[in-house]
Amino acid sequence: MQSFRTELENPVIERDIIDLEQKIRAFREGKIHDEKFRSLRLARGVYGQRQPGVQMVRIKLPFGKVTFKQLLKIADISDEYASRNLHLTTRQDIQIHYVSLEKTPELWAKLEQDDVTLREACGNTVRNVTASPAAGIDPDEPFDVSPYAHGMFSYLLRNPICQEMGRKFKISFSSSDADTAFSFIHDLGFIPKVKIENGQEVRGFKVMLGGGLGAQPALAHIVHEFLHEDQIVPYTESVIRVFDRYGERNNRNKARLKFLIQKLGLDEFLKFVAEERTANKVKTYKIDRDTVPQPAPAAIIEYPQAEVSNAAKYKHWRATNVFEQKQKGFYGVYIKVQVGDIPTEQGRKLIDAIRPYVADEIRITPNQGLLLKFAREEALPHLFNALLALSLAAPGFDSIADVTTCPGTDTCNLGISNSMTLAAVLEDVIYNEYEDLIYNRDIKIKISGCMNSCGQHGLAHIGFHGSSLKAQGKVLPSVQVLLGGGIVGNGVGRAADKVTKVPAKRATQVLRVVLNDYQANATDNELFNDYYDRLGKDYFYQLLRPVADLTTLQDDEFVDWGHEETFATAIGVGECAGVVIDLVATLIFEAEEKFGWAQQAFENNAFADSIYHSYSVFISSAKAVLLDKGVNSSTHAGIIREFDNQYVATAEIDLGGSTFNDLILQINKNEPSEQFAQQYLQQAANFIQTVKVKRETLVSE
Repeated sequence: MQSFRTELENPVIERDIIDLEQKIRAFREGKIHDEKFRSLRLARGVYGQRQPGVQMVRIKLPFGKVTFKQLLKIADISDEYASRNLHLTTRQDIQIHYVSLEKTPELWAKLEQDDVTLREACGNTVRNVTASPAAGIDPDEPFDVSPYAHGMFSYLLRNPICQEMGRKFKISFSSSDADTAFSFIHDLGFIPKVKIENGQEVRGFKVMLGGGLGAQPALAHIVHEFLHEDQIVPYTESVIRVFDRYGERNNRNKARLKFLIQKLGLDEFLKFVAEERTANKVKTYKIDRDTVPQPAPAAIIEYPQAEVSNAAKYKHWRATNVFEQKQKGFYGVYIKVQVGDIPTEQGRKLIDAIRPYVADEIRITPNQGLLLKFAREEALPHLFNALLALSLAAPGFDSIADVTTCPGTDTCNLGISNSMTLAAVLEDVIYNEYEDLIYNRDIKIKISGCMNSCGQHGLAHIGFHGSSLKAQGKVLPSVQVLLGGGIVGNGVGRAADKVTKVPAKRATQVLRVVLNDYQANATDNELFNDYYDRLGKDYFYQLLRPVADLTTLQDDEFVDWGHEETFATAIGVGECAGVVIDLVATLIFEAEEKFGWAQQAFENNAFADSIYHSYSVFISSAKAVLLDKGVNSSTHAGIIREFDNQYVATAEIDLGGSTFNDLILQINKNEPSEQFAQQYLQQAANFIQTVKVKRETLVSE
């Protein structure tokens, strides 16, 4: 368990992993509050499963990039610590399941040896920065956004401004106006743009702010038509600082950035963002365009004449899964991965099979597939044969036959109904009954196990999310049917409409009814959403009423897809410390720990980081003594206000004539200089001492 301490070369990573190991031990001993420990482990990519006592581990792969060696290492880790399976996610991560909590530091250390991290893959942090999988080879891109996604990831990883936000924060980079990274559903979405200034090409980004799916979808606001490339990181930092200070923390359902913007109003929010610029660590940040070089094509070899194993399937595969890159003479090849699952044995065989034909770089796609790069024309038949032998040559990538899904009730605590089996069943319907539609890349089907939209049902043309219905005195698995979502382009998107709810076993009927009507009533070359808009939501409600009729239920409809037992809504059981913990004392301990981080950052000349850690010291300390008065404010701004009301205005605590608001909010009125960092650090030290004295007084009373 301790071997990683000598094998890791990066002391920052080593400290991180040792800290997780120590916190797990403290949690098991009942020394850390359950909620606090949950936050800590989630920020390290460790997520409690539906099944008690085991964890899902999410492996963070910025913009979905993974090398052959890294994928093989992840497969080894899954074999040793998990269930011998790799699950590809819609955020371009890889998840492994059924991991023992105590083993997570050890497996993390082994992954870091190949530059793979778990840090901030889950939790109330900046999640994996996603990007269009074809970035770098996309014929329509103004420039490769991969270095910008990598630069954003690197800047925010372990950054104090985004370690304990009220909710997660998602960032995407699309490669072109086609917006294949869905900028309109992200907290911040970036679309590359170029313009000519003084005869020179200048790079920048269109910026989308405040989008999100979930139970209440919101489409992002356009806040910049062109933001210079050197400003995207500073702008992001300012946005995150505002979100951290004003974002909701108690009501999880109202804690995303989209709700804060609704609460404050866009203009007020942007005013706060502008005010934060003074405090930013950087005022400009130049991205190194060479940090993500193009991988070298496979060595040129003499390919023997190849006979494809299935000529008809090869024709379909070539038409739907292969495209010519912007690098002439080379092709990108997509692999459709049903429900995103790759058994580790299949994964190893895949690497062996593709190694002679493509570059040493794979991109995980937002629809849970894989993209291979730099295949030569003459290699394509060989590549097809190799993939066909592994059952990975299904045509119809990113078509109606390529259904996106989250794990649902297979492993997720929040899942209501089974989405994985349903996805496979719907794909079978397409392949067996609507074969011509595998060429249709207009219509997308997406499924989530609950309303939270991890399977992105909210942006589907035809979407389903898990739910339940009551009939005959019993509960039966159901799906909410959504229609009309999707990409419009250049930052504009559509959120799908909720149309009706039907028993889950009738989702196949829904699909057939909608597709049959589309084929019968769409005009020539009419896109699905144009057809939907022309007929209107009520038309589809009436169309699906017979499918939703609960008077015709059969016994098997009370059993979910992939199950044999009668359906019951349930969620998994998380960890429990098993003891009562003094939350106030925990917060003060946490403040002292953060003060140590502030000191360490100051000693390392990381003045902006030191200042933000000091700010966190103020917040944790104030929150602690407010809890002693039964005041539990849901935002940092509320904590600041209530501390003044409860302690300063009443003269219970003297801050030398200052208000707490003026003391703590020096942070956004001063440059992050050494002088201010030192002053703020000392003030934080004085404040935590004052709070500890007050706490001792309250306890003794």
